[in-house]
Amino acid sequence: MIKIAYDKIFAHTLPEGHRFPMLKYELIPEQLMHEGTITTANIFTPAACSEDVVLLTHDKAYLDKLLNQTLSAGEQRRIGFPQTPELTQRELMITQGTIDCCFYAMENGAAMNVAGGTHHAFADRGEGFCLLNDMAIASNYLLRQNLAGQILIIDLDVHQGNGTAKLFEHNPRVFTFSMHGAHNYPFHKEHSDLDVPLADNTDDETYLALLQTHLPKLLTDLKPDFAFFLSGVDILNTDKYGKLKVSMEGCKQRDAIVFSLLKQHGIPVTVAMGGGYSPHIRTIVEAHCNTFRMAVNIYG
Repeated sequence: MIKIAYDKIFAHTLPEGHRFPMLKYELIPEQLMHEGTITTANIFTPAACSEDVVLLTHDKAYLDKLLNQTLSAGEQRRIGFPQTPELTQRELMITQGTIDCCFYAMENGAAMNVAGGTHHAFADRGEGFCLLNDMAIASNYLLRQNLAGQILIIDLDVHQGNGTAKLFEHNPRVFTFSMHGAHNYPFHKEHSDLDVPLADNTDDETYLALLQTHLPKLLTDLKPDFAFFLSGVDILNTDKYGKLKVSMEGCKQRDAIVFSLLKQHGIPVTVAMGGGYSPHIRTIVEAHCNTFRMAVNIYG
């Protein structure tokens, strides 16, 4: 059974008119249960990640700012959310959800976090709607506990995982692979282990061909024993900020390629949803739900 990390705190209340589509975190599990793709048995509620685990990745001074609500106005603007105790608690629960998913993935092949994929968070700061880097924290946890020897992070959000790339730039045990818009945020790119910059208006055929070129070779050469998949749906042609021309069907095919290859190689995977900024919330929710449907279809 596919296990899914979710709590109602994931749909954090934001100021009226905020451009981040926080409502999707409430609608995704509702839709999946309504249609019968999942039941309440699939869903688990994570606890908050402990400080000592967060500090495997993030600086203590930065974590203290989050816990004590002492981020400056400039730091909050860079993140994009106003600080509140609830927001920090949300981030800690999302992070623990990603860690818990790793154990479920080892049992079942894959596990999913309704939120997460906060790849713009650095050791000492957050940005781009990201406070704590959940996949980086989970990767460092797995390595520290000797639960993985070689990790692959497959980042297919339209924005480069700059925080993740920087965090692991000197760690050969975590390989960062990012396919992202060449002319999109962040405008200063870090160096992933493999960056595949995409031209504006990249379509299904080009996108999927690049993925089929790089991912199978990575799995064969690197031989990871664990993977993280950031399945952002801001690659869609409807996205307000994505600048790509990938269709809903193309996005589904992307997920099918990733899941099928990882299952074929026997590599467990934890999945987080990442970004999506199409004008209509139903488009965002449908695209994210497709990722869950594909996982259920492939892993059962």
